[in-house]
Amino acid sequence: MMTVFDKPHSLIDVPLHYCPGCTHGIIHRLVAECIDELDIEGKTIGIAPVGCSVMAYDYFNCDMIEAAHGRAPAVATGVKRSDPENHIVFTYQGDGDLASIGMAETVHAAARNENITVIFINNAIYGMTGGQMAPTSLPGQITQTSPYGRDPKLCGYPIKVCEMLSELEGPEYLERVTVNNVKNVMKAKKAIKKAFQNQIDNKGFSLVEVISSCPTNWGMTPSDALKWIDEKMIPYYPLGVYKDRSAEKEGKI
Repeated sequence: MMTVFDKPHSLIDVPLHYCPGCTHGIIHRLVAECIDELDIEGKTIGIAPVGCSVMAYDYFNCDMIEAAHGRAPAVATGVKRSDPENHIVFTYQGDGDLASIGMAETVHAAARNENITVIFINNAIYGMTGGQMAPTSLPGQITQTSPYGRDPKLCGYPIKVCEMLSELEGPEYLERVTVNNVKNVMKAKKAIKKAFQNQIDNKGFSLVEVISSCPTNWGMTPSDALKWIDEKMIPYYPLGVYKDRSAEKEGKI
């Protein structure tokens, strides 16, 4: 009988701890599928910092390192530079980690065009620590620390990471995707695979921002959270490629 579905070898066969409806599990699978298809599991090293992503080392078969909060790009830089020909290095970071305490590491790794792959999960809230307002929380969004909704006059506007990094000369590839339906899941996988392939080809810094859901801290059902991505998140954070230097050189964009 033909096999039509199989678990990626790079993903350990254990139950995930994430809340029902959380899309971390989908993204984990996509990362693992890309590692398998590129045949790089034996040389891949993942960096998981603080946040909901901190338990990623329980799920990936490749070597994993835990970094201090926000410092994953710095750790990834050290690991990659220590043996650039034999290491494929990726970070897996949430928005509170990457766009807040780790913003300096993110910007400078991108500016240096470090040859690493960054998987950035943007669910517009601090998930693990209780649902506080994050740098990416939307204007008017209710969180534990903005019970009346985020007020830009008091808290500033959300940080659009892809748009900001696209102004730097360094980054090779920046794309924003989501995983709230089958079509978008397939596009997300294509982007993640390209980000890994760029590293294999020594092209430099690649970041894939994945618009994700957090039903628990958004106070929604899983299905309503997926709809909220379409109705609220995507209009504020448009999907698409924000920088692709290789495509620009070839005149494709």
